[in-house]
Amino acid sequence: MTPMSTEGERTAPPAPAGRSGPAARRAVVGRLSWGLADQAASSMTNFAVGVYVARSLGLAAFGAFSLAWVTYGVVLSISRGMATDPLVVRFSGVPEASWRGAVARASGTALGVGAAVGAACLALGPALGGQVGSAFACLGALLPGLLLQDAWRYAFFAAGTGRKAFVNDLVWGVALVPAMVCAARVGSVAAFVLAWGASAAVAAAYGCLQSGILPRLTGVRAWLREHRDLGYRYLVENTCVSGASQLRAYGLGAIAGVGAVGVIRGAELLLGPFLAVLMGLSLVTVAEAARVLRRAPHRLGPFCLLLGGGQAAAALLWGGALLLLPDRVGALVLGDVWHSAAELIVPATLGVAGAGLGTGAAAGLRALAAARRSLRSQLVASACYVGGGLGGAAAAGTVGSAWGVAAATLLGSAVWWLQLRSALRERHHHPIREVRTP
Repeated sequence: MTPMSTEGERTAPPAPAGRSGPAARRAVVGRLSWGLADQAASSMTNFAVGVYVARSLGLAAFGAFSLAWVTYGVVLSISRGMATDPLVVRFSGVPEASWRGAVARASGTALGVGAAVGAACLALGPALGGQVGSAFACLGALLPGLLLQDAWRYAFFAAGTGRKAFVNDLVWGVALVPAMVCAARVGSVAAFVLAWGASAAVAAAYGCLQSGILPRLTGVRAWLREHRDLGYRYLVENTCVSGASQLRAYGLGAIAGVGAVGVIRGAELLLGPFLAVLMGLSLVTVAEAARVLRRAPHRLGPFCLLLGGGQAAAALLWGGALLLLPDRVGALVLGDVWHSAAELIVPATLGVAGAGLGTGAAAGLRALAAARRSLRSQLVASACYVGGGLGGAAAAGTVGSAWGVAAATLLGSAVWWLQLRSALRERHHHPIREVRTP
């Protein structure tokens, strides 16, 4: 039998205690260091792509590219909820044979999600028409590769081999260079989407070589069935995150124009390193929190607090540095987008700091497999995000939307921490009774 959590959700059997003391601490530092290195590579790649596209296309076309980017974020969240979030929660630090079988099915699930949603985007593109339609059509063609590349990163961190994830992201970054140069010569939104997605497909293929595993599409049904207690809740939770961002982007475009979407994206680019870390945080922290829970459950709360507080402090420091950035430097980075985006640095920084604080609690709830509580938190946080973003836009345009999102993010972070505190108390008063198979 499989042990049950206090919420009735399956959790992975506790791993052996393994190393302790200085050796264990060095191992944790090593895994987190590779996680930070991988996130640095990912964030710098995203930042470089955004800056290059913004400078090459101008405000309106950059807004169209940003809509495709946001849509990719929604699909990525679906893939993570169904495929790689359960993988990280249940197969971090397990024997290699178990990990390999799980990765084959999880990566196959990610590939299947990309193919299904990609076909829908290909059909939607001609109906939308214009720059937005061509961007969606190109995105649809390349979604399978984009999602598979992300799945390899999760798989490597679940195995504790973050170095391989870092190398995979470097391969994507190297492939991006010639692809973006070619796209700049064409000068269209579609060309930039194709360059971005095709380079991800190169990294996805390299991930198969790194792992020695081929995605198993025939295992998708079994994977979804085995992990439906977590997967479907994580699917809803993740879709709320990216769906709220997409609703805000579309709503802002309808209220203030597509150019406003480009301004918001420009402000996000200025905080790009931290946004990228937040988006991919579960690559490192959920797997690490799961290890902390198995080996020293009493340390999970302090670990999450250190994680969230560190993220928030770093975001505030970065935002303060951006306020000191000379206009000529900002214009050199973002071109015409800079002057509008610079007005949003303060609210955008507060929003990212609030989100960073909340991710610490989110990692703890994921490690506890408290999917009901994390889903509840995310539903409230997403509702606040959409309400604050669109309500602020209706009241004061682009600047109002930024301040509305900042307030909503701080409120959502408080909800996450209240839910984690309740989950930890529940676990303390009702410990999980381990039942092992003979």
